[in-house]
Amino acid sequence: MQFHASSRFPKLRDSLAVATAGAALAAGLGWYLLRPTPLHAAQPAATVQPPAPTVTVAPVEVRLVTEFEEITGRIDAVETVELRPRVSGHLESVRFQAGQLVHEGDVLFTIDPRWYQAQFDLASARAQNAEREAKRADELVAASAISNEEAEARRARAAEARAELATARLDLEHTEVRAPISGRVSRALVTAGNLVSGVPAGATLLTTIVSTGAAYVYADLDETTLLKFNRLVRENRLATQDGRIAVDLQLADETGYPRHGYIESTDNRVNPATGSLAVRMLFDNADNALVPGLFARVRIPVSEPQQTLLISERAIGTDQSQKFVLTVNKDNTVAYHTVKLGGHYGDKRVVRAGVEAGDQIIVNGLQHVRPGLTVSPEHESIVAGAPALAGEKIASLP
Repeated sequence: MQFHASSRFPKLRDSLAVATAGAALAAGLGWYLLRPTPLHAAQPAATVQPPAPTVTVAPVEVRLVTEFEEITGRIDAVETVELRPRVSGHLESVRFQAGQLVHEGDVLFTIDPRWYQAQFDLASARAQNAEREAKRADELVAASAISNEEAEARRARAAEARAELATARLDLEHTEVRAPISGRVSRALVTAGNLVSGVPAGATLLTTIVSTGAAYVYADLDETTLLKFNRLVRENRLATQDGRIAVDLQLADETGYPRHGYIESTDNRVNPATGSLAVRMLFDNADNALVPGLFARVRIPVSEPQQTLLISERAIGTDQSQKFVLTVNKDNTVAYHTVKLGGHYGDKRVVRAGVEAGDQIIVNGLQHVRPGLTVSPEHESIVAGAPALAGEKIASLP
C-alpha cells in the first residue's frame, strides 16, 4: 500500500511550499543588498533651472505735444435757403433735377403767368393814362382851366399808377422762381399742376438749396473744457494760424483727423439747460464730403505745446480700479508701478504720474511675468521697429 502526501498530508505540502518561497526571497534580497553600486548613482541628480522668460520692452518717451479735447460736431452749410414762391398760382413746370448744382439766378419753377400778365397790362394802361392827365394838368393850370388842387390830384394819381405798375411787374417777374444762391438743390417738394401759395398767404415750400464749398461745423463745449479753453485764450497760450485757433476734423470713415479748419465764432452765452457753449468752426470742403447734417469728430486744443511722457497702449494693465505697468530694472528684475494716465496720442498713451522718462516698460509678455521675477528683455526697436507716430496732438480724458 502506497501513501501520497498530496492526498493524505495537505498541511505538510503547504508548509514545504511556503518554506521554499521564503528561501528564494531571502537569497534575492541578499544579492540586491550586496551587489556593487555604480559611482554615478551615488550622487543625486542636479536640479535644472528654467530659463528666464523673454519680454519685449520699450522706453518711456518724451515728446512735445498739444493736448486737445475730442467732441462731436454737426456739419451745416454756410448758406441754406428754403425756396418759397412770392406769388400764388398753379405750378406750371419744374426746371431742375433733384440734387443738381444750380447757380444764382437760374429759373427752378414757373407759375402760370397769364393772370399776372393781364394785371401788368392793365396797370400799364392806367399808368400811361395817368401820366397824360398829369402832363395836361400843367397846361390847364396855366390856362386857369383847373385849380392847383386838381392838378396836384392828377399828379398823385399818376404816381399811384406808377406804383401799381411796378407792383404788377414784380408779380409777373416772380412767376419765375429763381435760385437766390448757388449750391446744391434738393428735390421738388411740389410737382407741376399743384396750386402754390405765395406771400403773405403762407408761402408753400418748394425746395431747399445749400451752398457748396466751405462748411460750418457746430459743437458744444462743456463747462470744464470751456473754462480751460478760455483761460488759455486769455493768456495767449494757444497756437494760432493767422490769429485763428486751429481745429481738426474727421468723418466716421476717416482716421487721423485729416481735415483742418479754425474756430469762426462762439455763442455769447452758455446754455443754462446743458451747461455748454455753442462753437462754430469753418472747414474747407473742396471734395464736398462735408455734407450738411452729417456728424463728425472734432478736436479742439486745450493746452499749449508741452513736454509729455508717452508709453505704449499695450503696456497698460488693469488691477481692479487702477492702471499699472511693469518695468524692467537694471538687474533685469520686474517692478510694479501704478500710473495715472492722460489722453491718447496715436497708439501711445499719456502718463501723468508713476514712471519717468527712459524707464523700460514691458510691452509684450506682460501676462507671463510677475514683480520680482528675473527676465530676459529685448528692445522693441530690435524686435519690430519703433512705431512711427503722426502729428503732435493728444486727446485729453477726464
